[in-house]
Amino acid sequence: MSKTKKVCIAFAAATMGFALTAVAAIDPIEKRSEIMKGVGKAAKPVGKMFKGESDYDAAVVAESLQTWKEAAMRFGRLFPEGTESGGDTEAAPAIWEDRAGFEEALKEFLGAVNAAIEADPQTLDAAKPTVGPVFKTCKGCHDNYRIKKD
Repeated sequence: MSKTKKVCIAFAAATMGFALTAVAAIDPIEKRSEIMKGVGKAAKPVGKMFKGESDYDAAVVAESLQTWKEAAMRFGRLFPEGTESGGDTEAAPAIWEDRAGFEEALKEFLGAVNAAIEADPQTLDAAKPTVGPVFKTCKGCHDNYRIKKD
């Protein structure tokens, strides 16, 4: 075997080892909790606008929608087998028992978020029918796939 080939193989092995270590270092329970905290933080100002507790701000709504989109695109990968318990998880067993239903709920959430982004609501009256379904999908997922901790 040539010296160049040996160097390439050694480099590939080292790179794979580093990548596997990096993946193993990611705690899915911690990461999904972090993402959901971001989703909740983004929901608070929009909820206040919907309740009339603050003035409507289209830029804040757009920023929240973007946060939710990023969460929806990453969240589903953070429920591998073996993460059903431990840490401070609020994930219900239904996620693993009804994976297809969970994946469908995530798809519905992303669809509602994308539709709201596309609508680009500039007023509260425009936001309620477009952003409202996003909140509805959140509630549906929480009702079915989350264990509420005190």
